[in-house]
Amino acid sequence: MAGIRRSATLESQLSQVGQLLKRCAQKGVQIRSIRTRSIMRLRQTAFMSKLPSSTAPPAHANPDWTIDQDWASYSPAEHRMWDALFERQLGLLPDRAAPAFMAGVDVLKMSRPGIPDFEELSERLQRLTGWRVVAAPGLVPDEDFFRHLANRTFVAGRFIRTPEQIDYLQEPDVFHDVFGHVPLLADPVFADYMQAYGEGGLRSLSFNAMHRLARLYWYTVEFGLVRHGDELRIYGAGIVSSRAESIFALDDPSPNRIALDLKRVMRTRYRIDDFQQTYFVIDSFEDLLQQTLQTDFGPLYDEIDCAEDIDVGAVLPADRVLHVGSQTYARSRPQRASVASDFVA
Repeated sequence: MAGIRRSATLESQLSQVGQLLKRCAQKGVQIRSIRTRSIMRLRQTAFMSKLPSSTAPPAHANPDWTIDQDWASYSPAEHRMWDALFERQLGLLPDRAAPAFMAGVDVLKMSRPGIPDFEELSERLQRLTGWRVVAAPGLVPDEDFFRHLANRTFVAGRFIRTPEQIDYLQEPDVFHDVFGHVPLLADPVFADYMQAYGEGGLRSLSFNAMHRLARLYWYTVEFGLVRHGDELRIYGAGIVSSRAESIFALDDPSPNRIALDLKRVMRTRYRIDDFQQTYFVIDSFEDLLQQTLQTDFGPLYDEIDCAEDIDVGAVLPADRVLHVGSQTYARSRPQRASVASDFVA
């Protein structure tokens, strides 16, 4: 989604921590736990202040962090990789993916085989929902990322995985970004949600709450499930672009499947290197959009800041649970630093 970035100066962070302690004390929240989390956040900020500034784009990039896709430079092997991945997922997804996603896949069927040309793809998208796709050199700073979304521009990586990485790679490639995300940008309602998310992201920076909103992105845009009649369907880009997780998210008894609640989601940590332990389910894209538009996020951020984070596999009494996961898969995996911190999105 976006890279690691300081959202305020250390002095500003200190002031915010003091305000947070005061607000939480007024609400009767245990100060010790709040103070501990605040000190940890400050320590992370102090460390990050020693990193080189990432506000300036690379020399070959434009001021808005976009680059030329340079479609002509893709090799035949790279195009074959796209075609192999595309064919594999299309054979798997018709009975698993949201109908809106499958309808949007037609947008990716370009006049030439292989990796889509972003200019041709953008022409098609703009006629449908006003969105366009542009290439980026890698992870984009938060503010630039949100601004692109707010202006109906989706930034995508231009590289594609190698045969050795066909089932897993750490950094999103063009297949994840374009096959995973673009079909739903052809759906008018989801296209509106993505723009609203970008606008909300810009506002979240003034609340020092980007890490909260990143969790909403993760559990909807990247790893969301949606009701379809009596069934569940996948729509998150991280699932639909992955053969293994397309199966795991719906069929495996290990993960929880819980109805989405904005406050719950923004308190919940997530896995960054393995299948999710919890998937959140929306009733429809219309409902997701309306929740986003009708919620005043400012007071919600304040309320969440006084609450403990929720573990990735937890089920709470207040949850609307569709399936309580056994967590068998998660327990079988090596214990790794795989839960995203508040400073990574």
